[in-house]
Amino acid sequence: MVTDILLITSYYPPEKGAAMVRMSETAKRLAQRGHQVIVLTTVPNYPTGAIPFGYRNRLIQEEKRDGVRVVRVWSFISAHKGFLRPILSQVSFGCLAAFLGWRAIGRPAIILVESHPLFNAVSGRLLSWGKHCPFVFVISDLWPESAIQLGVLRNKMLIWLAERLEWSTYLRASLIWALSEGIRNTLIKRGLNPEHIFLLTNGADTSKFCPLPKKLARTELGWEDRFTILYAGNHGLSHGLITVIDAAEQMQDRPEIHFIFVGDGSEKVDLMAQARGRHLTNVTFLDPLPHERMPSALAAADICLVPMRKGSLFEGRLPLKMFEVMACARPILLGVDGEARQLAVQEAGAAIYVEPENAEALVSAILYLYEHPSESQVLGQRGRAYVEERFDRDRLVAELDAHLAALLERVENARTRLSGRERGK
Repeated sequence: MVTDILLITSYYPPEKGAAMVRMSETAKRLAQRGHQVIVLTTVPNYPTGAIPFGYRNRLIQEEKRDGVRVVRVWSFISAHKGFLRPILSQVSFGCLAAFLGWRAIGRPAIILVESHPLFNAVSGRLLSWGKHCPFVFVISDLWPESAIQLGVLRNKMLIWLAERLEWSTYLRASLIWALSEGIRNTLIKRGLNPEHIFLLTNGADTSKFCPLPKKLARTELGWEDRFTILYAGNHGLSHGLITVIDAAEQMQDRPEIHFIFVGDGSEKVDLMAQARGRHLTNVTFLDPLPHERMPSALAAADICLVPMRKGSLFEGRLPLKMFEVMACARPILLGVDGEARQLAVQEAGAAIYVEPENAEALVSAILYLYEHPSESQVLGQRGRAYVEERFDRDRLVAELDAHLAALLERVENARTRLSGRERGK
């Protein structure tokens, strides 16, 4: 059955990052399954706040990407640095998108609302009410809890307001899509009905992210032929990347081992300053790569890092990059405890766990894999098989499609029963 599906997200390609990948890959595959998909978003700007030339100075604009109609509306734009200006940017999109995009989006049958940021819920709820359709709230981050634990959000009034918006949105959503078991369990402990929440994790496009020859990938990227430790992704506060800098400093006497950071984010400038200040010659920072080139970057690495800060909040995270690294058959040094450790280390056997924010443990794990290349190969092979079997993105979107169809059937049945009662009066 063809369905008009609206996705609301602050982030969408050509921006680069986990949220952009997840939402765009989901939208593309829903369109491939025959649905009419519209994305309501703003202009590309993350994380620098710089707007590409072709997207500037327009209140509303449209484009077509991978069979998906993308409606972009104006919002206040700011670099993703500090607290106040990014929050103002998020609030402006959350509050204005519904009004600016109202006519362009038509009459969707169902809405998917991406959170983080939480403020997307404002437009999602307004459009759900005004267009008389259900909405699914997509939870990738328990905000404001994460901002509070990181020390970013301290104002008691803002915390109170954010928590009210968060909880009321959970109650009003027709369904909640949790991206990890940890998120789902937390919401159930808070009192939500388990039947109101479904679990659907990140995954990988196993046809795009696949094993490639390391030497060929390095030649394509222009990387030196050294033992390469790669971190590719957002350079954000929650990733604890200063630990990687600390590890690189401890390994300066091993010139054959090289650290490469690919990506951007709020902490990148500070990380680069740390590397310069410590005179690290074994660290290279590169600009973000288009998502289609990430398989080559992963293939060019000997080890891929998936780190996070220490804390119970992050034990419920399943980072997207973890699935893509496994799909490329590369070994992972995993600095994430909890659910990610259970999946990648214990179930898949594709990673070695390293205590978060422990530079000495990271150095030891790097040296172990450097000295045991056959172990790296085994870890990579296990990861590839595991993702192919359980986390291929086509399979995950088919499961999402089934959840959406079941929700629409329940909504239609409820409307039919209500209509019958009104006729019987």
